[in-house]
Amino acid sequence: MLTFVDVLEALSGLRPDGMDWVISETVIDSRHAVPRSLFVALTGERLDGHDYVQDAFNRGASYALVHRDMSNEFQQLDLRSDWHPEALSAFRGKPFCLRVEDTLNGLQQLARYWRRKINVRVIGITGSVGKTTTKEVVAEVLNQRYRTLKNPGNLNNEIGLPLTILRLQENHERAVLEMGFYVPGEIALLCDIASPQIGVITNIGTVHAERAGSQEMIARGKAELVESLPDEGIAILNYDDNRVREMADKTRAKIFFYGLNPEADLWADGVEGLGLEGIRFRLHYRNEVLYLRVPLIGRHSVHTSLRAAAVGLIEGLTWQEIFNGLRSDRAQLRLVAVRARNGALILDDTYNASPESTLAALNLLDELEGRKVGVLGDMLELGQYEWRGHEMVGVRAAEVVDELITVGERGRMIATAASQAGLPDQVITEFEDSQDAIQYLEEHLRSNDVVLVKGSHGMRMDEIVTALESPE
Repeated sequence: MLTFVDVLEALSGLRPDGMDWVISETVIDSRHAVPRSLFVALTGERLDGHDYVQDAFNRGASYALVHRDMSNEFQQLDLRSDWHPEALSAFRGKPFCLRVEDTLNGLQQLARYWRRKINVRVIGITGSVGKTTTKEVVAEVLNQRYRTLKNPGNLNNEIGLPLTILRLQENHERAVLEMGFYVPGEIALLCDIASPQIGVITNIGTVHAERAGSQEMIARGKAELVESLPDEGIAILNYDDNRVREMADKTRAKIFFYGLNPEADLWADGVEGLGLEGIRFRLHYRNEVLYLRVPLIGRHSVHTSLRAAAVGLIEGLTWQEIFNGLRSDRAQLRLVAVRARNGALILDDTYNASPESTLAALNLLDELEGRKVGVLGDMLELGQYEWRGHEMVGVRAAEVVDELITVGERGRMIATAASQAGLPDQVITEFEDSQDAIQYLEEHLRSNDVVLVKGSHGMRMDEIVTALESPE
């Protein structure tokens, strides 16, 4: 486990004897501090972690990493200056602060140090859509043989990924790390910290285009993962996505293609959607043909299955181990089916939304029986693709739904596109916010309805599901 002397060596280069005090947890929220933990005081737009050092100590933290001078409030060792290990003798048994130049850089440097100390194979995963589900399924597959660590939730950025790495223990054999992207250079930083040997790219879409600028810039940013791989590494690339396929020219690593095209190393056909029961398809690898049914929802999930199977093959798992991992119902997340109080079936896909993920959700809705209702909210951060993205969703909605309800200013674009695509205006209703939509749905929802609720997280579409869901 991580010890205090590891922290000292990572941040100052000194490794004094006799200070192998175990650090139980590394946290950035003082409310999560536990006995013997290290609290990292980060400075954000609204909150400054330095204001919560006392709270962390009260909850049992032994150390706080700071970049503000805290010497008037707590005992403090300044790692920026020359210091002698003997100075630590005064701190024994008492919580104290370690001062560095910048706490975020300090957290990242500590994670970088710890990653290189632990002998573990790292699988990095990025892409516009499907990163988190892919991470979960890959981890389930690898867990069939190896002790595997993965990012909790969506801790996939410059803060969350280092925190995940600091959870590594000596007996971990694999780490599956989702890597988020907002601006060029971010994934390169995460790879510098995590040193992945395998890189998985899901696809290139329009999500975060507002910050990244264009799909080309998004592709360039995602490619930083494969560019970081060593010569002996392996890049697992989506053959069906042109921008991902072209990344084969940007890496020194070996290439493993997956997709629905027979040109890929691992490919599938005969894909059949089974609604909420999952999918069925035929898998092809070299001279082998295998038939598989998995609980992942939606036909698009075949790509998720292929990614996880590819990692399993590369890591030496048997087909039986791979199939056992793919069939685990613990890997299904994001979209959840719940019942409304009147018996209607609600597809809760409110975690977030992009044009690509919303089209996939509409495709699933199309497979189900019942009167189909789409409750679709704004998709944020699309930049120059804002109109085109909402238009694509509106056109597909017109082909699938019996009734369309939109939420938000951008939702009006979906409604307009659906109307122009032939959906009758009398079955299209537009609302400014989720609360208005709740009132309408409570009055008009039918017991045989199948309702897809989806929109960007900032639209709080989850409030619609909460309001309608049956308490049982």
